[in-house]
Amino acid sequence: MSLGVAIQMDPIQSINIDTDSTFMMALEAQRRGHSLWHYEPRDMALRGNRLVARARPLQVRRQRGNHFTLGAEAVLDLASMDIVLMRQDPPFDMAYITATHLLEHIHPGTLVVNDPAAVRNAPEKLFVTHFPDLMPPTVITSSRAEVLEARAAWKDIIVKPLFGNGGAGVFHLKPEDENLGALLETFTQLYREPVIVQKYLPEIRQGDKRIILIDGEPAGAVSRIPQAGEARANFHAGGSAGKTTLTAREREICAAIGPTLRQQGLIFVGIDVIGDYLTEINVTSPTGIQEINRLDDATLEVTLWDAIERRFHASRR
Repeated sequence: MSLGVAIQMDPIQSINIDTDSTFMMALEAQRRGHSLWHYEPRDMALRGNRLVARARPLQVRRQRGNHFTLGAEAVLDLASMDIVLMRQDPPFDMAYITATHLLEHIHPGTLVVNDPAAVRNAPEKLFVTHFPDLMPPTVITSSRAEVLEARAAWKDIIVKPLFGNGGAGVFHLKPEDENLGALLETFTQLYREPVIVQKYLPEIRQGDKRIILIDGEPAGAVSRIPQAGEARANFHAGGSAGKTTLTAREREICAAIGPTLRQQGLIFVGIDVIGDYLTEINVTSPTGIQEINRLDDATLEVTLWDAIERRFHASRR
């Protein structure tokens, strides 16, 4: 059954087809015979209660420098689509939040992946706090006194912005580091939100693990190994990919959060694990499909589209 699929994403011209997960989702949707449309969040307009987007038909191919073709722009009634993929990258700011509100006007009549209300209610560093037994010692606060108290207790800490992404703004402060005061002043100038302070986990030197969950079930994982002298393993921060398997603890983490993800319509989720601890739950625009595919000779995009189509057909019964 051919479905109409609109992809809300960043400019397709600028993606890296060797790493981009949205590109793989588009390729698989096209292979299944679905019709594709592309638009950016700024192309949406709410006309009364009717959500439209100035979108263009899309074809994709795995050819560097020639990976897409866009047709003529048309005003697309998003309610006429079967599926909308919300795949623009963070930051998770008011523009991102506004996009989730707009998409609620069509969901679930049009299946939005991931559920826009659930995305709005699940910022990656806050959503994880609903699973306190799985996460490292953490304080989220705007209080300097609370930060100092946490440092006195844990000595070695990580300080990062609450709504940052890709490893940006993440600082490792050792006990002898004298820059905490200046760092907090800088964060106060840059952000209105609280900061997140966590006990430093030395296991990060061996890397963290990105685990992909599809409809609440673990589908694959990749180790992210930081560069020498670096406390961040994110691919955006220069981390390299390594083959891995899930430990018993990681399967326990997935089993604990999986039912909540399914219930909330969070079909495509990436979680980050350091040692025995869950550090983030990424629901906005998770990535990692291509790295896992290469290392495990897998096709996660097939599993993902199977899950999306099951959810779509179930919603039509």
